[in-house]
Amino acid sequence: MSALVDFLKGAGTDGAGRTVFEVVAMSDRDIEENHDFIQWLFPLTEPSGANRRAPVLTAEDVAEVHASGLAQIALAAGTDRMAFFYQRNSHWLTAYDHNHLRITRIIKSLRLLRGPGEADDFRRIVLRRDEEAGKPISAGSRQHWIEA
Repeated sequence: MSALVDFLKGAGTDGAGRTVFEVVAMSDRDIEENHDFIQWLFPLTEPSGANRRAPVLTAEDVAEVHASGLAQIALAAGTDRMAFFYQRNSHWLTAYDHNHLRITRIIKSLRLLRGPGEADDFRRIVLRRDEEAGKPISAGSRQHWIEA
């Protein structure tokens, strides 16, 4: 089993030594200030452009995550935490913000590891926030989320 799958199953730690439970319990301030957890909580099959040391999912990892009830629960908890973060905070509701890349990653990872329904639900949450704020987010970022 890979370190990434161990992390998502709650049996391992991320690159900074945090468990998935510790990551999900992070404060909003910690979520905003830490940039190395998102690739572990919402991994992809492609390397991160922001964190060269971030893990990359293999086909075997994807299959293992799909088959693991524990990993699915962790992903659901991570999704809820990030949705709450974006609903409760407004600093990211601007034309350009690093959170826009995070949102794209979350949607792609959910589509890969949990399914299209979960990915689309998360996308709807952030698009609704953008709409409620008067659409301050760039059209390019919104398009990335739609295509993710």
